[in-house]
Amino acid sequence: MGNKNKDKAENYLDYIPVISDKHRWESDEKGNVTIFIENKGVFNRLAQLILKKPKVSQVHLERLGSFIFPLIDGKKSVYDIGQKVKAQFGEEAEPLYPRLTKYMKMLHDYGFVEYS
Repeated sequence: MGNKNKDKAENYLDYIPVISDKHRWESDEKGNVTIFIENKGVFNRLAQLILKKPKVSQVHLERLGSFIFPLIDGKKSVYDIGQKVKAQFGEEAEPLYPRLTKYMKMLHDYGFVEYS
């Protein structure tokens, strides 16, 4: 009988993320990624009219996130992406897989990625 949490974490590394088509994103000449989120719905529309909130919000990813996001292509597993992060950032990315797993879960929770 194995450790249930360990098994769950190992299985997560097999997931193959794909960028959701619900949001547009772009990368600038320096490789910095920005995700654009269209603010839809009644409450967002009211906030736009009354509070002058933007129709589109921007999420600017930090350096590591900007490296990871374009690697999410629907072909590479979380493990494969981790190997590329390790090759690029080395010790700076450690603890690699706990951090990467948490980051991928966060991207999923925000609806930026799905799993194929």
